[in-house]
Amino acid sequence: MPLRATPQPGQLSLFDVEQALAAAPRPEPEPRPAPPPEAAPPTLLRHPRAQREIVLQGHRVGYEFRVARRRSIGFSVGLEGLSVRAPRWVRRADVDEALLERGDWILAKLAEQQQRNQRLEAARVLWREGASLPFLGEPVVMVIDPRVAGAVLQADTHPGGPALPGVPRRVLRVGLPHDASADQLREAVQGWLQRQARRVFEERCAHFAPRLNVRVKRLSLSSAATRWGSASSDGAIWLHWRLIHFTLPVIDYVVAHELAHLREMNHSRAFWDVVRSVVPDFQRARRLLDDQPVPVLD
Repeated sequence: MPLRATPQPGQLSLFDVEQALAAAPRPEPEPRPAPPPEAAPPTLLRHPRAQREIVLQGHRVGYEFRVARRRSIGFSVGLEGLSVRAPRWVRRADVDEALLERGDWILAKLAEQQQRNQRLEAARVLWREGASLPFLGEPVVMVIDPRVAGAVLQADTHPGGPALPGVPRRVLRVGLPHDASADQLREAVQGWLQRQARRVFEERCAHFAPRLNVRVKRLSLSSAATRWGSASSDGAIWLHWRLIHFTLPVIDYVVAHELAHLREMNHSRAFWDVVRSVVPDFQRARRLLDDQPVPVLD
């Protein structure tokens, strides 16, 4: 039997200390801070009619899903975002797997489309006094002036603010009352743009046609959705009036392109040689036409 020391008066034995500690209330442990909530994956160009979503490489993608008559799963990325088409028998797990496999391509296309949408939004014309739009590659500020008839383009260093040093700013004075609506301003300015387009196109056709030994029998303005110009073998030319937003070298390329079709109704090497004979650096103008956003006039 182990020896146990007898405590002296006023002293506590080891056993007494243990008993006292056991009986004493223990302090509550400090509460651990809750872990921060995981950040939600960023959303990348969610389709406005999205019924489904998936996380691709840390990006939440909301996509439109449609059942279609096809044999496989199809993807397309447009202005609104990602659309998926699949046959009726395909399971959702199969769609998710296909999306994950094509994640790199989908994210790259969505990023490109998002940047394009931002450029389009930046190019949207606001139909109000003091707003601007491009004319022959340079900004023109719209000013309502009831004193003028129609619309008059002039240089002005103070159209609602100082011009940049050494860079005169052009003003389009539109003959409308000061309380004119946005629709009235848009109609007046677009009418002026179309008249200017016809004037410039006629001048450039008159310049290039003799050099290409062709004759333009009819020139018409176009509003085609997908073409800047077209030509027929009988000498008729159509040019989109909104080319007037671009610089003259770009307009010259399109004019020369269509006039060259009066000699070569194709896109053969011979055709491009004809274009190059009057516009040697046509490839640069072609890139500018493809890269620069067209102003949004709606």
